[in-house]
Amino acid sequence: MIGAIMKICTWNVNSIKARKVLALDWLKHRNNDIDVLCFQETKTVDKDFPLEDFEELGFGCHVFGQKSYNGVAICTKIPVTLVQKGFGDEDWDEQKRIIMIRIQETNLINVYAPHGGERGTEKFDYKQNWYRRLTTLLKEHDSLKDQVLILGDFNIAHRDIDVYSPEELADVIGTLPEERAVFEELLNLRFIDIYRHFYPEKKQFTWWDYIGGAIWKDEGMRIDYILSTNSLLEKIKNIEVDLWPRRRKKPTPSDHAPLIIELEN
Repeated sequence: MIGAIMKICTWNVNSIKARKVLALDWLKHRNNDIDVLCFQETKTVDKDFPLEDFEELGFGCHVFGQKSYNGVAICTKIPVTLVQKGFGDEDWDEQKRIIMIRIQETNLINVYAPHGGERGTEKFDYKQNWYRRLTTLLKEHDSLKDQVLILGDFNIAHRDIDVYSPEELADVIGTLPEERAVFEELLNLRFIDIYRHFYPEKKQFTWWDYIGGAIWKDEGMRIDYILSTNSLLEKIKNIEVDLWPRRRKKPTPSDHAPLIIELEN
């Protein structure tokens, strides 16, 4: 089922129901070579997640969703030894934004960070505090000693190189200095931005607005990440953004593209 290389993907599908056919077409296009598929923004309750469609391709899915908003899922061909849904805190888990599994020796944390809002709004404060809650969780689990991947839609463009126009997108949601600061706090737990590790100076985006043909102009932002503890770094052989499902006209694409790493098994 898997070989020497394990392929792990993160993809904000912006509704698994709306994107099911596209996801299945994409997996067929890739000859079903993905071993672990992490979805964000599934926007459906657990009982309505299309489990059978992915099971037919060899995946077992672990889902943590809610109606119309948020939601995360991990579909994996590799046996799982641990699953944790949410922070384990009723208040924080009202919004379904995090799911964790362990496969082999690797802890995989799939996150859908809040979009946020302008300064002075409740959504701005929620995003800041959510990031601090995530950082606290990682400290509590002493994850720095473990093999950990944190991946998903972080809704923050870390640096100016991560947006198509730093001038046009200065001080907007996703580039606010306060947002970049809490993302930096997360990285300061000694997590490594894998894409930047491989491509320090390359402009590559993972999200493009639906408006104005942004995908064809490549006017996007890099807000989806795979972060790794140092203990896993030497096992990661490649990372890529697959534009095939984003450049579709039919079925209607998500506004995000999948991000994939190759991990030595």
